[in-house]
Amino acid sequence: GVQTCALPISFTHVAMSVAPELLGPAGRADLVRFYEEVFGYQELTPMTEDHKRLVFGCYSVEQFVFLIADDDGGVMEGPRLDHYGFSVGTEAELDAMLARAKAFRETDPRVDIIDKHVDDHGMLAITSFYVAYLLPMMVEIQWWDLKGREVAA
Repeated sequence: GVQTCALPISFTHVAMSVAPELLGPAGRADLVRFYEEVFGYQELTPMTEDHKRLVFGCYSVEQFVFLIADDDGGVMEGPRLDHYGFSVGTEAELDAMLARAKAFRETDPRVDIIDKHVDDHGMLAITSFYVAYLLPMMVEIQWWDLKGREVAA
């Protein structure tokens, strides 16, 4: 069976292999600008290694996106909808992130957005959107509308 842990089990990170040139000065600047402006990620600069590694902190000290260069051409690729996700506390937060992604797309057409939609499951409705920028995985942002119910801890 599953053992009891002292701390709740939580998601910590996503790691992706990318081309070394994406982690050079120009590519890194694009990545940092987009992911900081749209999602509030923070580059963990002590971890940055030109053409080798870029790490973004995401919302807590234990959550991060780890980008590593693969010199042997083993770059991560996958279907468009391969993604990782975060949830936000309100629909307004979701809408603000989506608006920032759309505004960024006005200046950089490389932003790929799957617009806001709702999956209604009766007791729960999940509103979400997806966005990709230069990386092999999209980011999904979700807001869980529990329709007045509390979440069991």
